[in-house]
Amino acid sequence: MSIGTEILHFIQNDKKYMTYVPAKFCPGCGYPIILMLLGKLLAEKKLDPKAVLGLDIGCSLLAINSLPINTFHTHHGRVTPTMMGFKRARPNSICIGLTGDGGGYAIGLQSLMHAARRDEPITIFLINNSVYAMTGGQTAPTTLKNQKTDTNPDGSKEEPFFGLELLKNVVKNGSFLARTAVNDPKQLQEFLAKAIETQQAGHFALVEILSFCPTNWKTWGQSTIDFLNNLKKEFKMGEVK
Repeated sequence: MSIGTEILHFIQNDKKYMTYVPAKFCPGCGYPIILMLLGKLLAEKKLDPKAVLGLDIGCSLLAINSLPINTFHTHHGRVTPTMMGFKRARPNSICIGLTGDGGGYAIGLQSLMHAARRDEPITIFLINNSVYAMTGGQTAPTTLKNQKTDTNPDGSKEEPFFGLELLKNVVKNGSFLARTAVNDPKQLQEFLAKAIETQQAGHFALVEILSFCPTNWKTWGQSTIDFLNNLKKEFKMGEVK
């Protein structure tokens, strides 16, 4: 069963059992890994009935129906305020927003920053693959300097945007900011759990996850791993203090 083709679907009834559902993502994409681990976490903590997943426009929208929890699409860049509204309407819910680096650090940056500043008790998982992947691989806020994209075929001339390092200046005590990658599943599991626990404690949480995008990176096999490991050199892994 190849990751990137199918997603492990965890369902909690009298007994926990597992099935597979087709993934809508490109082969080799990191989103199925994230969704698999998130589904596992929610099932183990028996949070499925309380959890709701909001999807930004972009690759994240392909996660619709991937997990056995309430899931809906939002407008581009508006997943953060949508989850804020849901949380205020249903304070006992577990509100999770799934967005890309464009939805979070470009069109959605204002909402994300002020949600962090107000310490809104929601959890955002932001996927950083260094490009606008859904629309064809254009330069994004997180594109590396000299990285070639469809809109910068000679290489980007700008430094990448470091969102977590910006947000650490506005978050309150108790909030959780961290960065990890899909090829470090142990740390990824740990940070997903901490982010949910932070929301349960009444605080804002954001986990930035570096992810594969072989379609737009135009990489194969080991070169895809190498590309992600190069991203990890630029974007510091771990909790942001």
